[in-house]
Amino acid sequence: MLKRGALDEFCDMLDTYGGRDKVIRTLCYTTKLACGLYQESDPDFSKRLGIFSGRMSATRATLRLLDDWPMFQQTLRYGLGHKEPDKTMAVMGVLANIVDNIYYPVEKVCWLAEHRIISVKEPSKWDTASSICWVLSIFLNLLRILRNVTLMEQYSKTLAKAPNDSNREERRKLLWKQQQEMLSIVRLSLDLTQAVSTLPGGYLWGGKLSTLQIGVIGTVSSFIGLYQYFAKKHGPA
Repeated sequence: MLKRGALDEFCDMLDTYGGRDKVIRTLCYTTKLACGLYQESDPDFSKRLGIFSGRMSATRATLRLLDDWPMFQQTLRYGLGHKEPDKTMAVMGVLANIVDNIYYPVEKVCWLAEHRIISVKEPSKWDTASSICWVLSIFLNLLRILRNVTLMEQYSKTLAKAPNDSNREERRKLLWKQQQEMLSIVRLSLDLTQAVSTLPGGYLWGGKLSTLQIGVIGTVSSFIGLYQYFAKKHGPA
């Protein structure tokens, strides 16, 4: 039987937009993974799993229709990234925000066109533009985290040169942050692999990943995201 504490944690996560999105994303990719596994042995079951996965993906896309306003607010608060450790991270952060602010309106057009609410010329080009924005956003955030890991490693070496009781706690917290950033690198690398696969054929590995491969990539990425959600909430042990 599920412990009361665990149930509380899960319900608290479902009460937030970000937490609920992570749960829906996990359901989407775990069923896509199962769909790929059963494609040959049980095509009918695989088809039903594929439908469920598709509905979960569509749910996330629908919920993202209102994300442009929070994204715009976040961009205004971020500004030119004056709070970042260095200018390189600030530039990458600003560029990522610009791409994200382009992505959401483009995705909105794709959604409206898909549901035949509006008519657009060559909808496939809008889909490609959406995928390109997705790829660029992940790539810029990945570069930003890689830069942050480099800066943290430099700081870690500085602390190690003069180990004492006063900076022991700081070193412990820094190690925890480094571990989380390394997990983010793995997660974003998986997300980038998947995002590139949505590009048209001829662009890198666009359109070449199977349902099973996408399911594996998305499932691993989703579980890392869930772990990071709770790890961030409770902080270093």
